Amino acid sequence: MSHDFDTPEMHEEQHEEETSADSFLTAALEELQAENAALKDQAMRYAAEADNTKRRAEREANDARAFAIQKFGRDLLDAADNLSRAVQHAPKDAADPAVKNLVMGIEMTEKALISAFERNGLKQVTPARGDKFDPHLHQAVMEQPADDVAPGAISTVMQSGYELFGRILRPAMVVVTPKGSSASANTSGGAYASAETTGDSVDAKA
Repeated sequence: MSHDFDTPEMHEEQHEEETSADSFLTAALEELQAENAALKDQAMRYAAEADNTKRRAEREANDARAFAIQKFGRDLLDAADNLSRAVQHAPKDAADPAVKNLVMGIEMTEKALISAFERNGLKQVTPARGDKFDPHLHQAVMEQPADDVAPGAISTVMQSGYELFGRILRPAMVVVTPKGSSASANTSGGAYASAETTGDSVDAKA
């Protein structure tokens, strides 16, 4: 009858096998974790690259669209200005129904034209009385004191400006209040400048 006996040598051999197996599993796990991290990093880089490509394509498409309609839009600004002046000077309290209908037609035509502008990225720049003068959006044509307007602010809008996809196509022509006692009233331009005179890329020849 045979008996199996565990010897120290057998225990040591078994321990070495277990240690070798643990080392193998640890190395395999570390390798898989490294591969997973590399794949995750690669996926994030691909996603970022795809997002940048999408944004670049959108920007280029907007630039091409803006270039295509810039001249056409500028040519229509005179029509928009004439309609605006017609609305401002129209006899809104006229008793004659024909005159009322004419005024209503002019107002509706102006609204339709402005809506068509906005749908194509062309928006009006019309500051309110008392707004701060912004040389990137406005062009001061004169200075004029006004008791109810802070110094250096806009008192009157003489002509609306327009921007095309966030780029100024024509600055708003405005009257501003003098900044101090040294500023002379009713002087063309005064101490103010539009984006055109400060070096920014603005086309005011609409």
